[in-house]
Amino acid sequence: MKIIVLGSGVVGTTSAYFLAKAGHEVTVIERQDGAALETSFANAGEVSSGMAAPWAAPGIPMKALRWLAMKHSPLVIRPSFDPRMWRWLFQMLGNCNPASYAVNKSRMVRLAEYSRDSLIALRKDTGIAYDHRSKGTLQVFRNPRQLDEALEDIAVLKRYGVPYALLDPAGCEVVEPALARVRGKIVGGLHLPGDETGDCFKFTQALAQMAAGEGVVFRNNVEIRRLVTDGDAISAVDTSQGELRADAFVMAMGSYSPLMLAPLGIRIPVYPVKGYSITLPIVDAASAPESTIMEETYKVGITRLGDRIRVGGTAEIAGYDLRLHASRRATLVHAVTELFPGGGDVDKATFWCGLRPMTPDGTPVIGPTPYRNLFLNTGHGTLGWTMSCGSARVLADMVSGRAPDIDTEGLLMTRYGR
Repeated sequence: MKIIVLGSGVVGTTSAYFLAKAGHEVTVIERQDGAALETSFANAGEVSSGMAAPWAAPGIPMKALRWLAMKHSPLVIRPSFDPRMWRWLFQMLGNCNPASYAVNKSRMVRLAEYSRDSLIALRKDTGIAYDHRSKGTLQVFRNPRQLDEALEDIAVLKRYGVPYALLDPAGCEVVEPALARVRGKIVGGLHLPGDETGDCFKFTQALAQMAAGEGVVFRNNVEIRRLVTDGDAISAVDTSQGELRADAFVMAMGSYSPLMLAPLGIRIPVYPVKGYSITLPIVDAASAPESTIMEETYKVGITRLGDRIRVGGTAEIAGYDLRLHASRRATLVHAVTELFPGGGDVDKATFWCGLRPMTPDGTPVIGPTPYRNLFLNTGHGTLGWTMSCGSARVLADMVSGRAPDIDTEGLLMTRYGR
């Protein structure tokens, strides 16, 4: 089949690659100069299947009130008159209960574990390089209450056979030796040895080249205007270079997907949640992280990427606003200098933000739509890098008429009704 993929972030590019490997003729349309130049450009760098969990969790509403009062808050809400913002927030609050959390996390872990295995297989088959490390994630806790709250996540990890270890401060220092220099600041941690790290931008750029070698055509600097319908099918995509036709279409435009789908009468609850990052050069390797630290208090990920440290975090609900706010940079600087003082040069840090396409239940939306040749691969939130390869393989199987290797319950848009 001739297939057009809309968007070349990490999700769109992996979709194109696996569709091409399945024997399809694939074209990718992208408004930027190349792959991974928006949300996939400078994310936290974690491939964290063990940390896959919905933001909508029991206790989050009360935590959110506390966070909003913090100087270095992990949550920022900039209210607007956008009804989609408030609808999404209320839907997320509706998932903040134990039953919904258990269902949503189980769906996310299932996909994330499959995705990690798919990434490992891809790396073995291709030798793709992207500053990757396979040294796990360490979630660090500053108080006993955070340790207690982690027990719910541990129960899900047990259920799915995800390796983990609950560590005391000394154990955390074995995993991340630089933490010995800030002894007394943490009370323990949860280590997930199966997690990985890597530069999502480098990965996506390299995979785009490999996809091109498989025959994928990347049409960059092309504005996508609308999808053209013909009865119950999509006949073409209207672009700045005219109408482009195909047998099937894949929507992988991240936060912009719902804007393109709305004129078709398709409503998916995907909303942009802005995240920030700083990237700083390592100046003392012994004072830098070995892999990824998840700082639970500020909800910040601190990751070693080659000779750099990537610090990513903050959930800013502000629509499609891409302004960089200095207060968010200060939070990221505070987090990294608290745990890894002297590890990197914050004066030389680059500052970035991107729009994460979030669903209210945390699980992405993959698969068919009411239009028989339009498929979705969007809504991955903070886990686009983590879930990209698995989502792409599931999507490629669906488009090809094959049964995916994993259960797709809860991944389709039908979980939200018609």
